[in-house]
Amino acid sequence: MLLEKLNWRYATKKMDPAKAVSEDKVERIVEAARLAPTSSGLQPFEIILVSNPEVREKIKAIAWNQSPITDGSHLLVFAAWDNYTAERINHMFDLVNAERGVRNEGWENYRQMLLASYPQRDAQVNFEHAARQAYIAFGLALAQAAFEGVDATPMEGFDPAALDEILGLRARGLRSVVIAPLGYRQPEGDWLVNLKKIRRPRDQFVTDVK
Repeated sequence: MLLEKLNWRYATKKMDPAKAVSEDKVERIVEAARLAPTSSGLQPFEIILVSNPEVREKIKAIAWNQSPITDGSHLLVFAAWDNYTAERINHMFDLVNAERGVRNEGWENYRQMLLASYPQRDAQVNFEHAARQAYIAFGLALAQAAFEGVDATPMEGFDPAALDEILGLRARGLRSVVIAPLGYRQPEGDWLVNLKKIRRPRDQFVTDVK
């Protein structure tokens, strides 16, 4: 049950470097992110899957030396589009048309509406919108990791400009948003592992409007 897995998961502070996540589990975690809903179906972000130890060492150095980055076996980097362009919008609409084998007038009108609005907006506004879409997929990746029994640690504590340089993201029109090491918890040395999970109770978190 997903809720049981979500109660099991936590932001693992110490991962076991001797235990690697199998490639099939990693692929299912990535696939969950790929299948995430996004605004207008544009998927305005990419995932960089880093397993190379040397690259992860470089990333650790610009991420407050957080050990899960290198103790885990994989690192997910979610990188959002730096801007919405006509080329990017058209690519996704053309992909939908090609895959479905039809052209729909309403869909084409919707394409023109986006082309008339998104590319004209400030680039930073568009990046922030794209970043919010990336977070939707990020959440599903964390949930799938929990479902797989894989530990994942969400991290914003890194230098985005430095990470972009390490991975050559700006040249690809991407900007890093959030990262998550994947691995398996090592209880010894992890101060958080045995602490009770605390969330606000429902009556402080949900407002029912009936």
